[in-house]
Amino acid sequence: MYQSQPYDEPVDAPSYGDTAVYASPPTRRRRRIVVAASLAALLIGAVVVDRVAAARAESRMAEAFQEGMGTAERPSVHVSGFPVLTQLAGGSLRHVELTAHDIPADETTRPLPVTELTVGLDGLKTSGSADEAQARSVEATAFLSYEDVSGALGLDVSQGDEPGRINATTSLPLAGDVTVSAAVSAAPGNRIAFTDLRVVRGELLPPLKALLDKALAEPIPVRNVPEGLHLRSVTTTANGIDARFTGRSVTLRPGSSSSA
Repeated sequence: MYQSQPYDEPVDAPSYGDTAVYASPPTRRRRRIVVAASLAALLIGAVVVDRVAAARAESRMAEAFQEGMGTAERPSVHVSGFPVLTQLAGGSLRHVELTAHDIPADETTRPLPVTELTVGLDGLKTSGSADEAQARSVEATAFLSYEDVSGALGLDVSQGDEPGRINATTSLPLAGDVTVSAAVSAAPGNRIAFTDLRVVRGELLPPLKALLDKALAEPIPVRNVPEGLHLRSVTTTANGIDARFTGRSVTLRPGSSSSA
């Protein structure tokens, strides 16, 4: 026969009328939610702090580059890897990407402007200030628009009819126009050489030949890149020339550009 089980009314339990109110202890699921929320908050906080540190490092590098190269706008800088704080604490950044635009020429040391420069730095050892840093290895590409190349050479330069060649046009009031095709190649001393001239259009009269010889006979230096980089190859594109540089154990300082 069914018998009801006696029970003891909890002591000090508040009651309302004939109903007792019980305080249930936190469930295991609730505790897990609280722990997960706390961990998520800590992780978000760590990410925010790390991102702030990365942003400061990127800003310092961008400012130093802008000051040294004289660009109108600061370059974009991105520090890869997480966490960045531990990299900074160790004094070495695994990988840094930098992109700068419109690096101006000057009439003496940097005759050719660089339309866009992209630089990838591996193993960048930082110091206590932005005055100096050393990269284990560097790869860079300087894009030289035909407009900028034309201004530097004093000729109207455009893409050639064959890969690795450009067309250069010049004119004189009485001699008319002449267009020649020239092969583009990397030359020692971080210079771009224009060789193997072929007449494409017009007649190469002596005055026009003299103008072309003066503009194209000597390789033109590319010095708007960090010091310690070496020109490895050049490639012609629809809009300009890509010059590829590499370097190892490259020391970066504000104001240092290639003079080799």
